[in-house]
Amino acid sequence: MSQRKIIHIDMDAFYASVEQLDNPELKGKAIAVGGSSQRGVVAAASYEARKYGVQSAMSSVMAKRNCPHLIFVKPRFERYREISQRIREIFLEYTDLVEPLSLDEAYLDVTENKKGNPSATLIAREIREKIKERTGLNASAGISINKFIAKVASDFNKPNGQKTVNPEEVEEFLEVLDIRKFHGVGKVTAEKMYLLGIFTGKDLKTKSLDYLTEKFGKSGAHYYNVVRGIHLSEVKPNRIRKSLGAERTFNENISSEIFMLERLENIAEEIERRLTKSKVAGKTVTLKIKYSDFSMQTRSKTISYYISGKELILEIAKDLLYQEKMKNSVRLLGISLSNLNTDKDKITSEEKKEVEVQLKFEF
Repeated sequence: MSQRKIIHIDMDAFYASVEQLDNPELKGKAIAVGGSSQRGVVAAASYEARKYGVQSAMSSVMAKRNCPHLIFVKPRFERYREISQRIREIFLEYTDLVEPLSLDEAYLDVTENKKGNPSATLIAREIREKIKERTGLNASAGISINKFIAKVASDFNKPNGQKTVNPEEVEEFLEVLDIRKFHGVGKVTAEKMYLLGIFTGKDLKTKSLDYLTEKFGKSGAHYYNVVRGIHLSEVKPNRIRKSLGAERTFNENISSEIFMLERLENIAEEIERRLTKSKVAGKTVTLKIKYSDFSMQTRSKTISYYISGKELILEIAKDLLYQEKMKNSVRLLGISLSNLNTDKDKITSEEKKEVEVQLKFEF
């Protein structure tokens, strides 16, 4: 059986760290990147803020309650993208098999690499040192035989650390792992597993494929495999975008459809800009509605041809808005375009090339 050497690089508190880097007055302070208004949401929190329970996706009101001295900083995504690109250039010095997950994390397949270095552990350390040297930021890393284990391992020695799970250590590593630390197992799934007596990887491993499929549907097979160290997904250098969208959370709940249409027009303009920049188009428009009671609803419509202009996107979004009466006032609206022209098979033979080697190698 062939195996790979996979590194997962994850920047430490990326957005917040960039803000502290650019503004020395913020160093060592509890900061949150995001809006400070009643409807604001934390996009990222510094480690100083995390000590008080401030987390990404938390409402700004709750964050301030947890940490009264919290400093809010407006996000600067152009700056984050600029630094992310510099970090990606470092990755490409080692391998072309780089799969970005977001601006602050990526998978690298270094089974065969440009440096001819047989040790993925040493490569990860080198990369982290170069990131620090060229950007002033810290990164953490996980190293193992597949993407799943590398992703889990990258959380172990954060911040500014790394962990290697060698091939012979995989079984024990996964067996003692708390089920909450399994990538892809969210809070709801973890609670369900607890009720079923599944607390660790070892507990999960005792369950049959039929049992897990019965309890968790299609995800059951995934859980059955990953706890045995089986995860065959390759590092994909050109991840194909499946959808593109934008959304807005409002300072006050909206009940007037006229005001909603104004917001949708702004959102459609933003999507048009992103589509133009990405040079893509799509056939399916989805309207996302979050009501004041936090319940969510989506409405979709698929047409027979590709669109990318704001007029047609807005026209379909309007139809979806009027599709049925609003059950409550609205706090968020979003539009996304899917069924994109990137869904076609555009993977080149070079991208499909396997770079696996035989079992024995240094980590």
